[in-house]
Amino acid sequence: MRLRREKSWVLPKGKLNPGEHPRVAAKREVLEETGHDVSVHEFLGSMSYPVDGKIKIVQFWHMRAVGLPIGELTDDVKAVKWLPLKQAIDALSRPHEKVFLAHVGPMALEAARKALREKARPTRRNGHIRRSRGAPVVAPAEHTLAKDYRRTNKNAFVRALGSWIGRVSQSTSRRMS
Repeated sequence: MRLRREKSWVLPKGKLNPGEHPRVAAKREVLEETGHDVSVHEFLGSMSYPVDGKIKIVQFWHMRAVGLPIGELTDDVKAVKWLPLKQAIDALSRPHEKVFLAHVGPMALEAARKALREKARPTRRNGHIRRSRGAPVVAPAEHTLAKDYRRTNKNAFVRALGSWIGRVSQSTSRRMS
């Protein structure tokens, strides 16, 4: 989404209300900022970065838009675009968001593709083979997606995030010198 004041492209995010679960806050913030109702699935990861002398921690979730926009954009959002991963990474203005999306995006897309392939495979029921009729992916497949993502890509994500934090720390200390 493009912010009106800064004229920068950023990932949607916001603050938790008191007592609010991060998953609920993510759904609310995306609706408020993009106008889209979304279904929220598994946790993708978090990142932290300094803002005005404080550390901001942001959690990201795998989401899917549910239909067309149902609300207006907030005043601080000028535009919203749904882009292919590479274009989304290139469009982002903040380096830490680019790095995060570059590392998490491919893993999330591969897990989603795998879930769709598994959904399309023939299954046996009562001794008969049933083929999927292209039904949308539902909760059980999403659960499989989350489990596979955690098992196969957690360490790669942790290494990438650690590497990014190291690079940010080095560049921050150079600027302060």
